[in-house]
Amino acid sequence: MTPVSVGALTIGGGSPLAFIVGPCVIESAAHAMETAMAIREIAARARLGVIFKASYDKANRTSRHSFRGPGLDEGLRVLADIKVKTGLPILTDIHEPAHAAVAAQVVDVLQIPAFLSRQTDLLVAAARTGKAVNVKKGQFLAPRDIKHVVDKITAEGNPSVLVTERGVSFGYNNLVVDMRAFPMLRELGYPVVFDVTHSLQLPGAGNGVTAGLAQYIEPLASAGVAAGVDMVFMEVHAEPSQAKSDAANALRLDRLEPLILKLKRIDAAAREAAGAATGATRA
Repeated sequence: MTPVSVGALTIGGGSPLAFIVGPCVIESAAHAMETAMAIREIAARARLGVIFKASYDKANRTSRHSFRGPGLDEGLRVLADIKVKTGLPILTDIHEPAHAAVAAQVVDVLQIPAFLSRQTDLLVAAARTGKAVNVKKGQFLAPRDIKHVVDKITAEGNPSVLVTERGVSFGYNNLVVDMRAFPMLRELGYPVVFDVTHSLQLPGAGNGVTAGLAQYIEPLASAGVAAGVDMVFMEVHAEPSQAKSDAANALRLDRLEPLILKLKRIDAAAREAAGAATGATRA
C-alpha cells in the first residue's frame, strides 16, 4: 500500500487508525472553531491522528432553500484560522475545478464529493495542486470501478490518494455498506477511509432534507473497522438536531471520544488477528 502523509500524520501502510472529524458545513466561524478545539482535545487525550473536516459550500443539498455555508472566501478564512489555532490538518470538499488551487493554499486534503467522483476535470485540478486527494466512491460505483478514478489522479503525478467508502444506492432513499468493499478497495493499493455518517443517510427521504439513521453509527463504524480500514470519517455536532446540514446522521460530539476509543480497540484486535493468521499461514 502507498501510505499518504498529511502534515505529521501518516495514513495507511501499517500506520495506526486515523480519523477525519468535523461538522458537515461551516455554520459560523465561532461554531467551527469551538468544534475544532474540542476535537483537538479529544485527539490529544486519545493519542490519535485527526484531520478536521468542514465544508465552505454544500453545493449538492437536496433543496435550493437549504443552508450551503459561507462560501469560498469566507470559508477558507475560517479554515485557515482553525488550522493556525489548533494545529490540526484540514480537509474540505471542492465542487469546481477553479476552486482546487485556491483551496489548496489553505487546506491539507482536497475532497471530491461522491456525486462528482467521475468528473475528470475536477479530479485533475485537485491532483495538480500536489495536495492529498480524498475521493469518495460514488454511490453508483462498484468498489473496483474506483480504479479508473484513482488513475485520473495519479496520472498527474500525485500519488497521495485516499479512497472513501460511503455506501451504495439500494432502492429508493436508502444506502447500504457492503463489507466486502473494504478489502476490494484496499487491493487498489491506497489507504481506505470509511465515511460512517454519510453511509447512514436516507437521501431525499426527508421531504427536502436528507434523513438519516444516526442511531446506527456505532455498530456500523465497529463493523467497518473490524473489516479493515485505515481511517474513519465521522461528522459531529454538539447538538445534531440543530445542525444546518446532515442533522439526522451526525454523531453527538460528546459521544465521539468513547466511540473513538472503542474503534481503536477493535482496530488493535483486528490487526492482531490478521498478524496471527499471517504467521500461521507462513508456519
